[in-house]
Amino acid sequence: MTKEYWTSVRPDRTKAPRNRFILKRLPGHTFLVLYFWMKPTFFCTLEPWSRAISDRGSLHVVTHREVCDVNRDMSTNHAKPNFSQSQAAEIVKKHYNLTPSQLHRLPSYDDQNFCIATVEGGKYLLKIMNSVNTKDPTLIELQTYAMNFLHENGLPTQMTIKTTMGQDMILEDIDCGSGLQKHLVRLLTYLPGVPIHEVPSSSQLLYEVGQTAARMDNTLKEMKHPQLCVLQRDGFIWSLSNIPILEKYIKVLDGDPLLEVVRSVLQQYKTAVAPKYSSFRTCVIHGDFNDLNVLVQANETNGYKISGIIDFGDMNFGYYIYELAITITYMMLEHPNPIDVAGPILAGWESVFPLNAAERECLFWLVLSRLCQSLVMARFSVTFQPENEEYLMLSSKKGITVLRKLFEIGKEQVEKVWFQSAAQFSDKK
Repeated sequence: MTKEYWTSVRPDRTKAPRNRFILKRLPGHTFLVLYFWMKPTFFCTLEPWSRAISDRGSLHVVTHREVCDVNRDMSTNHAKPNFSQSQAAEIVKKHYNLTPSQLHRLPSYDDQNFCIATVEGGKYLLKIMNSVNTKDPTLIELQTYAMNFLHENGLPTQMTIKTTMGQDMILEDIDCGSGLQKHLVRLLTYLPGVPIHEVPSSSQLLYEVGQTAARMDNTLKEMKHPQLCVLQRDGFIWSLSNIPILEKYIKVLDGDPLLEVVRSVLQQYKTAVAPKYSSFRTCVIHGDFNDLNVLVQANETNGYKISGIIDFGDMNFGYYIYELAITITYMMLEHPNPIDVAGPILAGWESVFPLNAAERECLFWLVLSRLCQSLVMARFSVTFQPENEEYLMLSSKKGITVLRKLFEIGKEQVEKVWFQSAAQFSDKK
């Protein structure tokens, strides 16, 4: 199969010379991608599953899975849904027999979310998937199944509301201004609370964060589903196993002093982390246990407790240590003393699932790798969604200071603080 396109897409939306794009299918589900143009530019093909960024005269060979996963994370503008409030309200009336009384948009990376209160008295989240992920309904089904499974096992996750026809999700054909697109839609229960970054961060709350993350992964380890292999997601750009892929995108940091820090972290990942994969324990992980996806509410002792875990869009087969590293990374971002965050989280985590020697040895570099991942991919995403820059850069902007500080202090000293603090906190419990 060979297809040829002409495109003039540029990240700044200015006019560009029309450029020739050729996509050729090779044996083994591999695509040969060739570009010919008058000046460097970003390319978006007429098919939503393929996109690339290249230098002049480049030739790339990429797998079909890699093409799909890169597109999933840096989706083109037309892939993200843009339903109006009236369109969202109509879906709720038509498929769930509910009448919205209040409806407002919530921020989202590449999907669209509406908070909906109904005349009947309930409060819900209407989640509309982007058109790229909509083409992988099995993955969305697994995410939905996992949420329900965790809820049934005592964790505070959302549940799906079935349609009047008994379905967990529906497929909507709708024009949001860029032509008719298909979008998977789900109505979920609305969890109480606020994102954890909005409240003061106590050691006890951080302990509960670590403990809850480990409980979640232990529960997911027991989940059975005939399509569980779909969660392998080998080319998934946000997996910590794919940190080396960042080398394809670090040109977005050209001229930034952090470029050399990122390069050093990537090198440490390849030499100090990757060789220890065989010692890491595997499981299905949430993959994005961050300060926006963990909800809290006041408890009876004037503190806070976890009230919700949301957004399973990054769920994948990975390692327990990845979940812990991701959790520590994002919980540091709002804390006045980021280096002090990991101790209580570690103590909570190890009260459920103690680390082995290899996992302890790699934790520092995995945390820094996630900070680099967040920075590089956010910078890259902004070139495609400049109107969404504030949300896309939310975590990475805060992470820049943390990344620089941890790198300057160094692995030995940071680990000393982390592990001594964890031991002291555990002794108090």
